[in-house]
Amino acid sequence: MMRRTGVVPWRANAMNDGFVALYIFMLAAIAGHVIISRVPVILHTPLMSGSNFIHGIVLIGAMVVLGHANTPLEKVLGFVAVLLGAGNAAGGYVVTERMLDMFKSSKPDPHKTKAQD
Repeated sequence: MMRRTGVVPWRANAMNDGFVALYIFMLAAIAGHVIISRVPVILHTPLMSGSNFIHGIVLIGAMVVLGHANTPLEKVLGFVAVLLGAGNAAGGYVVTERMLDMFKSSKPDPHKTKAQD
């Protein structure tokens, strides 16, 4: 007869996975804070607009989650994740365009004609 030890193996693994995920999250948060705090203030906006690819990765992850959803709750959460990820990606490009517009000259170029616009 097999003896029970009192610890269900799948629960122990789930607990360890949770601690590993928490450790990775905290390590990433601290590393991100240290790296970003060393960037000069003038470069924060270009740095953030240059990282729009991260929004695309979030969107792809949300689509994968939605594709593997089985229950209605998972489908709703996956849809909301895709919706928010798409809005985040589109908003990143809108902010980048507005930032680049700040560097355009407000005076018209005398050598440029209307046809060249």
